[in-house]
Amino acid sequence: MGANGSSATDDAAPAELDVESRLTDDNHDALKLWLRMLSCTTRIEAQVRSRLRTEFGITLPRFDLMAQLDRHPEGLRMGELSQRMMVTSGNVTGIVNLLEEEGLVVREPAAGDGRAYQVRLTPNGRRAFKRMAARHEAWIVELLKGLGEHERGTLLRLLSTLKAGLSTPEQT
Repeated sequence: MGANGSSATDDAAPAELDVESRLTDDNHDALKLWLRMLSCTTRIEAQVRSRLRTEFGITLPRFDLMAQLDRHPEGLRMGELSQRMMVTSGNVTGIVNLLEEEGLVVREPAAGDGRAYQVRLTPNGRRAFKRMAARHEAWIVELLKGLGEHERGTLLRLLSTLKAGLSTPEQT
């Protein structure tokens, strides 16, 4: 605790509170890179969450679910949504319930399987998502404006190489 009763982290500037604050000069460059990428991702996601909530009154998980459905106009089964979003089926059910109440999605019995449901965007949901997606893209462009076109291309290529190497992780 500080002299005024606050902890040291209470007095820290926001930039000091991210995951990189635990690094030392002795840490491996790979760890420094990982934490830098995580820090950037966390900051961008926080901005997107805040802007979605402020401008559209929607959460990031609801936006993400609508994005999945936008890519599949025929709809997706609840289980497919759960897998694609990497969340539990209970989470998907809660999100679908809210979006259904707002008239943005419709849930129908899946053809050939009376136990499963197919979810798709309603016309109103598709229009709402298109507006949100356009703003989302503009926000991302704005948030990445610190990188020039060449730098973005280089970073994209480097991250693609990294991702390809992570697709087949070694067994430890």
